[in-house]
Amino acid sequence: MTLDKAKKGSKVKILNINDKEIKSQAIRIGLYEGAVFMCSERLPGGPVILQNKLQEIAIGRGLATNIVIEGVK
Repeated sequence: MTLDKAKKGSKVKILNINDKEIKSQAIRIGLYEGAVFMCSERLPGGPVILQNKLQEIAIGRGLATNIVIEGVK
């Protein structure tokens, strides 16, 4: 499943970032393979908001389609 399909309130783990350029930029903001986040919001047609402790990151839908995730309990 990709990040753009994450459900609000679910915990997700990043498995893979498909694009090398996006991957290097994502690492700079704390998104890396193996990182666990909570999907705190999904705005209709807009970004996916991820939360890790007190940090929130908004990921655009286009970018989110390149990030492979799995649900975590």
